[in-house]
Amino acid sequence: MSATYRALASVVMLIGFYVVALLQLAAVIALGVWLFGHTTGLITGKLLLPLVVALGAVGVGMWKAIRTKSEPAPGLVLDERAAPGLWATVRELAASVGTRAPDEIRLVPEVNAAVGEQSRLLGLVGGRRTLYVGLPLLQAMRSDQLRSVLAHELGHYSGRHTRLGGVAYRGRLAIGETIERISPRNPVGWVFKGYALLYLMVDNAASRRQELEADRASVALAGTEAATSALRTLPALDAAWAFYMRRYVESGWSAGLAPDDLFGGFVELLDARRDEIDALRENAPEREPSRWDTHPPIGVRVAAMTAAAPTTAGADDRPARTLLADVGGAGRQLQALVVAHGSRRVLPWPEFVAESVAADVQRQADGIYRAAGRFTGTPTPGLSTVLDLVRSGRLGEFAEGFFDGATRKEAAAAFAGPMETLLDNAAVRSGRARWELSWSGPARLVGPGGEPWDLAEVAKLAVVPASLDEALARLAELGVDVTGATVVQARASARNADLIGGLANIKIDGREHDVLVLDNGLVLIADPGKAGEGEKRLTTLVGSVPVAELAGRHPYLPYEEITSVEVRREVPLKATLTLFDGRTVQMQELMASEFLEKHSRDTLLKVFRRING
Repeated sequence: MSATYRALASVVMLIGFYVVALLQLAAVIALGVWLFGHTTGLITGKLLLPLVVALGAVGVGMWKAIRTKSEPAPGLVLDERAAPGLWATVRELAASVGTRAPDEIRLVPEVNAAVGEQSRLLGLVGGRRTLYVGLPLLQAMRSDQLRSVLAHELGHYSGRHTRLGGVAYRGRLAIGETIERISPRNPVGWVFKGYALLYLMVDNAASRRQELEADRASVALAGTEAATSALRTLPALDAAWAFYMRRYVESGWSAGLAPDDLFGGFVELLDARRDEIDALRENAPEREPSRWDTHPPIGVRVAAMTAAAPTTAGADDRPARTLLADVGGAGRQLQALVVAHGSRRVLPWPEFVAESVAADVQRQADGIYRAAGRFTGTPTPGLSTVLDLVRSGRLGEFAEGFFDGATRKEAAAAFAGPMETLLDNAAVRSGRARWELSWSGPARLVGPGGEPWDLAEVAKLAVVPASLDEALARLAELGVDVTGATVVQARASARNADLIGGLANIKIDGREHDVLVLDNGLVLIADPGKAGEGEKRLTTLVGSVPVAELAGRHPYLPYEEITSVEVRREVPLKATLTLFDGRTVQMQELMASEFLEKHSRDTLLKVFRRING
């Protein structure tokens, strides 16, 4: 019933959207007639043009929505030989909920499961069905937990949610396309945006009801314990996947490397950090319901499951991965299908981690070396440059820039931390140490025989002039060449940088630019395009290309090269940036400037305050 309600509501709301458009068209025509009788034709045209353009966007949005085809998401299609257990389970569950089994099962790289149907005639005629199963679910869940997830998804089929969901999808698409094409300053757009919010509110409420309906199938066919535990496992597993990608994959990926078994590594992490993941599952924070959510909060869903008549379907604590004939091989096939390695070197996990961490430590060392080069005027700085500062008693003066509020004496002592990074880097570059993979904790620095190397004590000696020679003697005994550790990247890059804001159509040294604000620098895009389209242009730009790639295409100004910022006016922004080489950069916000998000100017001002200390 909820599926019919959702489709009907979507159709009615979508019709209402275009009724609003027709009413506005009638209002524009009436306004045009009145204006033509009281003003010149030129003035009438200028006043009506933006309204007519906005109404034209309605037609374009509807046309694109009608023509859009829902294609299956990319993934590995699993046949009977690859997943005999999974297919048998899916067919059994489909029969139990009284629905037709899917035509194909696709393995996907997300912590998620979903169903789709390519229906026709607004859902009156069914079409090809696809069940999507996230490989991380198969890797992490018990068989009965995965059974509950599959029962939930098949419950969407039996409730006809997918059959008529295409209507809701096209409604969202049509309204979204329309809103995107109307300028934020156009008054017609304000009416449509308000209506779009109403549409989403109604459609999302229906979607939440459908999720609760599908949950009933999950409880009935897998049991209350399996269904509730699977539901609570999902956010913990999602957090574990995000941690895995951030901690183990991303740094090597940005350094031009790729692991040879991306999904196999996740299994290793799950096995090594089982206790941590269990704690995440048990202590997941409850989230308040929101009218904008398409799914009810997990707490609400669990409460509904436990309030229903308890069921005790047979427990099955076997790993869900046994439902595939070869889960490791499937993971490697999936990686080949959905991961674009480009020119990256593909390495086994031990080598991937060793080179990834070494590259990251080199990046940290380069930042220190560049600072030492600016401080001393040395063109090719390295570890020797920093050690010379120690010997001459100037380390505290140099280190003040790394520790806000510290005295020179305090900064020199605290520099033992950065010094350890420099010594680790020198040990690896000397070929005497390497980084060893650990799935249960950070990578470890080990020596030639695999013995742990800890240079923290040597680093403490190396920041004190009186004990510097002892530190150098110990390093020599270990075979570490301090003279070979020099800067590799002479200028900071945007690798591993995060986007934190954006400003469109602001003047840089008198010339209009779009400016992307990263957490370590500014990307300056000259002659970006006309004002009035800046927010849309920035959104499209950052959604299509990684910021590191944009920083490679356009002038990039790292914050570390800015010595001070004079903000002469905050709103609209007017500032002078002074660089370490003596050059200045003038920045001026215009009345027509737009922001990627509304706090972008405030974010940039915070960066300027941080630069000024």
